[in-house]
Amino acid sequence: MWVPPEEKDPVLLHHPTRKSVGYFGAVRLRDGKLVFQREEGKFNAMTFHAFLKRLRQASSRSGRRVIVIIDNAKYHHAKLHADWRNKQGDKFILDFLPPYSPDLNPIERLWKLTRRLCLHNRYFPTLDDVVRSVESKFTEWTSGNEVVRKLCAIT
Repeated sequence: MWVPPEEKDPVLLHHPTRKSVGYFGAVRLRDGKLVFQREEGKFNAMTFHAFLKRLRQASSRSGRRVIVIIDNAKYHHAKLHADWRNKQGDKFILDFLPPYSPDLNPIERLWKLTRRLCLHNRYFPTLDDVVRSVESKFTEWTSGNEVVRKLCAIT
């Protein structure tokens, strides 16, 4: 039954907005070291490019070749950062997974573990509380972690 707008309960007219926060992340497979970046806006070519530059900087200290295993999100292929990627040469390569197989990406296992350890069955009164919970675990993993290494190992 249709109810004219003026007769509706005002509480039902407004649904709370869903706030969220997301993260870009990469794990170094040899030692489980995590590099992450919070993204409160949209995941797009610009925010991904910023993360790639951060990841490149963090990984350049080792002097080793870096191969980033990545899914096929549209912004991963963006023209915006294509020239930058090409300038990296064979020292920093994006290795794209086959289409429709994001579960093959080792970082997906880390996201699942993060949800289990930091978010499941917990109440967070604010989004800042969620961020603190997640980032405290991420910060712990930035120096390397054996559990993360084994979890993300490619066998």
